[in-house]
Amino acid sequence: MDALLREFEERKMRALARAISWAESGRGAELIRQVYARAGRAMTIGLTGPPGVGKSTLSAAIVRKARSVGKTVGVISVDPSSPFSHGALLGDRIRLTEHFVDPDVFIRSMASRGHLGGVAGATADAVLLMDAFGIDVVLIETVGVGQSEIEIAELAQTTLVALQPGSGDSVQVLKAGIMEIADIFVVNKADHPMANQMRREIRSMMEMLHFTGWVPELVMTQALSGEGIDELWAAIAAHVAYLNETGEIEEKRREAFIHQVKQLALGELQHKLDRELERRADIGLDPYAAAERVLLEFGMHGHERYEHARPNRARATVKGL
Repeated sequence: MDALLREFEERKMRALARAISWAESGRGAELIRQVYARAGRAMTIGLTGPPGVGKSTLSAAIVRKARSVGKTVGVISVDPSSPFSHGALLGDRIRLTEHFVDPDVFIRSMASRGHLGGVAGATADAVLLMDAFGIDVVLIETVGVGQSEIEIAELAQTTLVALQPGSGDSVQVLKAGIMEIADIFVVNKADHPMANQMRREIRSMMEMLHFTGWVPELVMTQALSGEGIDELWAAIAAHVAYLNETGEIEEKRREAFIHQVKQLALGELQHKLDRELERRADIGLDPYAAAERVLLEFGMHGHERYEHARPNRARATVKGL
């Protein structure tokens, strides 16, 4: 631990890689305690969207732009794990080959390992460690599982939702969840014949909503050629400036902190519950009675009802409702 912390303070990339490995293996608690006070300075960007939209190519273009303005960059690419072999291809980094030899770009692939929400269980730790290490921009690229992939909004300050023209009708655009977390909409593959139709559909959807605070921007890009990347970076910078000027950056950090604490606590409770159920399976009872008995042993009453102490903050509401 002492040797790792010493190398971490000396900003050796190998130490950062080892620290993230410790976090992934469940040994990162003490390490996080030691470096936590240094975190809170990085610009964190989340990139999500359906498979095939070009997230990895967009990531490479964003990294290229950030490096052109002198920023150090950390990239976390999350790949889905097989439910059968539990392995992952970790192939998102293939699109980042141009940055492999750049000493100011750190790329880390992570397997989701069954974690829902489009990120891995240790993603929050990896973001925190990169931030504490002194990296300027941390980019998190999610799995790309679909419309329920919204956990990234809890981790990143600025959330980009990438959409692909020709991937569905306007009903798909209106579906809730992933559309409500966007700080910036990115219509990639702008040279597609249906790109302008996609832009019109998003604009129509936004006109139906009343936004409290930041109104999401819409940027057209062609990541392979770099078209629109300057506009996308300007939109990201505008959102970061808005967060700092309004003080919402503190709320974002508080939400990220609460989310990570909740996930850690739920993980420990899940392990404890699994052990308890393995130890004593009350086959003779009905499921509700068995659950009640387990909760009583944990000092809880299964039939108690609690009001949601902290409702999710609505980003937008339908006009007239």
